[in-house]
Amino acid sequence: MVRLPYTTALTTLFSYGLLFVFGQLRDQFRKILDLFKSSSLKEKGYAPICLGLEDFYTRRLYLRIQDCFSRPISSAPDAWFDVVERQSNDGNKTLYRTGKSTRCLNLGSYNYLGFASADEYCTPRVINSLKKYSPSTCSVRVDGGTTKLHEELEDLIAKYVGQPAAVCFGMGYVTNSAIIPVLIGKGGLIISDSLNHSSIINGARGSGATVRVFQHNTPSHLEEVLREQISEGQPRTHRPWKKIIVIVEGIYSMEGELCKLPEIVAVCKKYKAYTYLDEAHSIGAIGKSGRGLCELLGVNPTDIDIMMGTFTKSFGSCGGYIAASKEIIEYLMYTCPAHLYATSMSPPAVEQVISAIKVVLGEDGSNRGAIKLLQIRENSNFFRSELQKMGFEVLGDNDSPVMPIMLYNPAKIPSFSRECLENNVAIVTVAFPATPLLLARARICISASHTRVDLIKALEVISRVGEDVGIKYFPVEPMKPQLQPQPQVENIPGFQH
Repeated sequence: MVRLPYTTALTTLFSYGLLFVFGQLRDQFRKILDLFKSSSLKEKGYAPICLGLEDFYTRRLYLRIQDCFSRPISSAPDAWFDVVERQSNDGNKTLYRTGKSTRCLNLGSYNYLGFASADEYCTPRVINSLKKYSPSTCSVRVDGGTTKLHEELEDLIAKYVGQPAAVCFGMGYVTNSAIIPVLIGKGGLIISDSLNHSSIINGARGSGATVRVFQHNTPSHLEEVLREQISEGQPRTHRPWKKIIVIVEGIYSMEGELCKLPEIVAVCKKYKAYTYLDEAHSIGAIGKSGRGLCELLGVNPTDIDIMMGTFTKSFGSCGGYIAASKEIIEYLMYTCPAHLYATSMSPPAVEQVISAIKVVLGEDGSNRGAIKLLQIRENSNFFRSELQKMGFEVLGDNDSPVMPIMLYNPAKIPSFSRECLENNVAIVTVAFPATPLLLARARICISASHTRVDLIKALEVISRVGEDVGIKYFPVEPMKPQLQPQPQVENIPGFQH
């Protein structure tokens, strides 16, 4: 949970206030100048698509720092990748590529297990599937879009997460936004964590169900909301709710926090509410065998009614899945628009997921999966610990590969991002509307493909830049990060440093 310091809040508000005041003045001058210009849209009677206040943030803040976002790359998003250089001749309103690229340490991609680059087991099988099936099925699942690979993946993912059945979709975001309206509608109640992902928010809004929010990761408040809503019933009629679904995430992507799943499951059971768990960032990344939050915290997967996850993070592919009872999965296959009307997952993408899971489970005949899982855990905990020793405000929990560093002030967003890039470290900065206005941050994502040398270099750069930018909000511990040996994995046969 972020506790915004009082002085930091004041200076951040003052900075945004300056931007707003000067932005409004510039807009007023622009209106005066526009009086002397003719507008073809206005002459034809069209209303402007983007109104002044609606795109004010984009014009007056985002465009000034847009070089810090949407940076194109020209290589696989491995531990190191090539970032395409861009320049602007009009104050960042437009950017053009120079044709050059810079080799940078990648701290922004969701490549948790390192499968985003060529793999000795996965890549040959993906190439073979491309030759056999082509890049696309050119059809929806209910027509000609289901191959043997799709059926194999659904069986594999169901066994992997510990559910009776599963169904796969071509896009992770749509897996939430299209599934939730099918599971619940008018007369139902959705209780959502206050920091749930945009895909969950849009799915809940589109369902027509009543939506209530509980304080982030606070089971006690969830119980209060459940008790209150059950006692009151539906709005106006006060009839009992047709069904209640509580939606949480395994790892919250903007916070790096682990869900308090055992407590939340206990509350849901007590009040007979269904549990919907989004494991987009946790599946494959945490747990002894990569099975996600349930395995890490000792929760029986059968206690989770609907498990959602994506293949875009740990498994280096695309798409998402829903795992649940056979009755729920059959219902989704017959009714979900994402299954009935959207093109199925690309066969090579399906094969990538299958092969990656087999590596994680050791079914490729090696112990590389176990090494990757140990590496991501050791890398994440080491990096988080060192950042905290340096005085940064780092959100999240141990074992989480997502670690946000709080920036707060809008001027520090471009400063931190650009200085890191100058030192060949590529990081992702996140600001409004993805986060609350005052809570801008840099989001670090750690990978199993990072070596300890990579992490030490990143820490040195981030520490130096953080000192210059002024984002070390806590006292610095006297001990500095030292180059240490790789994680101890003698118990894993065949591992070599």
